[in-house]
Amino acid sequence: MDIKNKLDRDAPDLAAKQRPSNRITRRFKAELSTNHVDILLLACCLCSGLTDSTLYNAYSTFVSMQTGNTIFVALGASHQNTKPYGWARSLCSIGCFVLGSLFFSRLSLLLGPKRRIALTTSFALQTMFVVVAAAIVQGGAIDGAVPQRTSSADAAVHWNELAPIALLSFQSAGQIVCSRALGLGEVPTVVVTSLLCDLMSDTALLAGLTANVKRNRRAAAFALTLVGAIAGGWISKATRGVEYALWVVAGIKLGITAAWALWREKV
Repeated sequence: MDIKNKLDRDAPDLAAKQRPSNRITRRFKAELSTNHVDILLLACCLCSGLTDSTLYNAYSTFVSMQTGNTIFVALGASHQNTKPYGWARSLCSIGCFVLGSLFFSRLSLLLGPKRRIALTTSFALQTMFVVVAAAIVQGGAIDGAVPQRTSSADAAVHWNELAPIALLSFQSAGQIVCSRALGLGEVPTVVVTSLLCDLMSDTALLAGLTANVKRNRRAAAFALTLVGAIAGGWISKATRGVEYALWVVAGIKLGITAAWALWREKV
């Protein structure tokens, strides 16, 4: 009887000790509200513009928009790339983007597409990949000069340039996977071709400012991608290096990660 009474007395204390961890677990397993999540995806459009303009300036390849890379690979078949083995850089980007899409989509399905843990983990990983890419360039392991040297003495192929291309292409896939998981296909974050087509095909294109949310998102996504690309060009021109724009992207993605961690739950 004494043992039973002691266990009964200790039970509330045990529950109290477990409660904080249970709250954390429940918090991260909670499904998030999708109200205003387009703001975070629009920030991803800015990141895409920044990374693509900066990386193209340095390595003549894209890391987000794979249509251009597909053309570069095709031109490589007739040896018309502007840089030696430029097609290999583009092929690396396409391959890593495909792998990133596979990884982030499976991660999303495993953790729950709209759960806090899935979105926070996805963007934390994206941030980490961008930080690593920026760090290896800043550390001097890889030449990140803009514009790159083009003299005959520097015509050798630097295969280590594939490292930042691979890292950035892989992480960029996480953005479009996120937009699909949240049901916001009108903000793909990594491509503007289909976005512009959908924008101009909208039967309510000329509706009032607040009457067509999808149109507004598409227009904002295009504008922010363009602004990001312009900013990336000016940053690389002023600093003559790719790492500075990458640190800006890392900061934005870190902010998005924090936003997912604090985002309100679905009611």
